Amino acid sequence: MNPAVLESQKSFPVFVVLDGKKKSLLDRCLSALADVRAGEGVGALLLATNAFVLMAAYYVLKTVRQSLILSQFGPEATAYAAAGMAFLLLLLVPAYGAFASRVVRVKLISWVTLFFAFHLVIFAALARSGVRIGVAYFLWLGIFNNLLVGQFWAFANDLYDEHKGKRLFPLVGVGTALGGFVGAAFSAKAFRSLGPPRLMLFAGVVLVISILITLIVNRHEAIASSVQQRISREPIGRKGGFHLVVTNRYLLLIAATILVLNLVNSTGEFLMNKLAAAQVTNAALAQRQVFFGEFAAKLATLQNLLVLVLQMFFVSRIFRYFGVRVALFILPVIAFTGYGLALALPVIGIVKTVKVLENSTDYSIQNTARQALFLLTSREAKYKAKIAIDTFFVRFGDMLGGLLVLVGTHTALALGVRQYAAVNVVFVMVWLLLVAAVAREHKRLAPALS
Repeated sequence: MNPAVLESQKSFPVFVVLDGKKKSLLDRCLSALADVRAGEGVGALLLATNAFVLMAAYYVLKTVRQSLILSQFGPEATAYAAAGMAFLLLLLVPAYGAFASRVVRVKLISWVTLFFAFHLVIFAALARSGVRIGVAYFLWLGIFNNLLVGQFWAFANDLYDEHKGKRLFPLVGVGTALGGFVGAAFSAKAFRSLGPPRLMLFAGVVLVISILITLIVNRHEAIASSVQQRISREPIGRKGGFHLVVTNRYLLLIAATILVLNLVNSTGEFLMNKLAAAQVTNAALAQRQVFFGEFAAKLATLQNLLVLVLQMFFVSRIFRYFGVRVALFILPVIAFTGYGLALALPVIGIVKTVKVLENSTDYSIQNTARQALFLLTSREAKYKAKIAIDTFFVRFGDMLGGLLVLVGTHTALALGVRQYAAVNVVFVMVWLLLVAAVAREHKRLAPALS
């Protein structure tokens, strides 16, 4: 047997020749991060670069968001604003689906990204004029994050089949993790000197760069594959995103899982922000703005450093040794342990540590596994159902978290940090049951594509 095809299933590829093709130097270098085979390195690296650029822009904007919303309106506003996002998305998701039905994928991605980049110019002008844009900007960024990132991963799912995606998504995730780390670190250093308006404009320029990279990736894959050349010219389909979700058991279970995940996440975020806000209760507005901006940037830098380590050294190996289905259980197990600890010791140091571990796992192992779930779905589901799940169902989970905050802080219940942690432990148990159901459906569907 040709030694080139004797690749071990328990290690990364080490042979230079595979299926009659020679691995380039780039292919071999990238094989340290994922199962990259001959001729795949350039395309995967371009996609990872696009992920890097997009996430760097988001983390710059996220630092601005935390500064504006927490200094102007307080931690409760972050929970309540999620309800506004959910209602807005009830309108935006169908509109996005209708537009996607009429254009090819590269036009969809380009125009939607430009739409958001233009808004940054408006927000920067308003912020420079002294307008209190904290809530409006918070709503906008929540939609921006989920829609543009979801759209990026829909594009990645459209480029790769199920087997190729499971091998290369960990590498694409390295770009996501590195972009988050660099964006957060840059914000931590530049926030005080540049301020929110200039950071917004900087992120807008970065979004335009992301569009250019998307065009390059699309052209590269079309040249490399006749199948991709055909797909790149086809509209996505006419079914709506919500319709696809509610009529498909697999997609509906994914949506329910994402909803509960974000309910847990938003409640934990509120706990951390509430404990942080208590440290600057009597400070002036300008001092609070700087405190929250630097607090968010430093936290995001630490978090994204851990994301980068997990993505580079653990995700691909977890996929290889244990598979996507096992990877889905890691985050809820960490959350169950973390909030159980916060229940016993409800202090800022503990809650902050829990959130760093939770978010870093969410943005690395969980995120890559979640994106891989859509490799088994149709093109319509990849773009429309995925966008519905990554936007509305994410924000509906946040909205439920906001409702929990409202009930817990403005009723006779008067929930404290310890009580909120206990509620989160219960929700994590539900989350684990839903993950088990998703894993069963994934196992049932996967053989059909083998």
